[in-house]
Amino acid sequence: MNIQMKSAQSGFTLIELVVVIVILGILAATALPKFIDLTGNANQAAVQGVAGGLSSASSINYGGCAVAGNVVGTTCSKISYATPCEDAGNLLVPAVILAVNATPAAGVYSVATATGSLAPTANGQSTVCTLYLGTGGTGTTPVTSTFAAIAAGN
Repeated sequence: MNIQMKSAQSGFTLIELVVVIVILGILAATALPKFIDLTGNANQAAVQGVAGGLSSASSINYGGCAVAGNVVGTTCSKISYATPCEDAGNLLVPAVILAVNATPAAGVYSVATATGSLAPTANGQSTVCTLYLGTGGTGTTPVTSTFAAIAAGN
């Protein structure tokens, strides 16, 4: 008895494998640059976080000063009328030294009073400050965010 068995074909041809690899290569080449450089997003998130912290610290400090009769002490730190933006950095723990500089060095925070904002002249008045984070490199623009600094303890 002569039985012939048909052999089943299995697997992919070489051309099918090459096409799949080429398609995966094209997808990787277009998607990879989007995920490689997230530095800009990270810097923006960092500056917004610090600005939020400065704004919150300023509000809490003003509340503590109001309760203490604006007497500088354990519940009240002075945020002067002349330099409210720079003074806000002293409210964080650890304190952040905020110099006035619109183009700080890489990784350095600095502040400036927003153009057109009036400096506070009484306790409880606020001014809008711009927080800068230097990104380094010649000709690069710093990442910015704004926050409110409230005068207290004067």
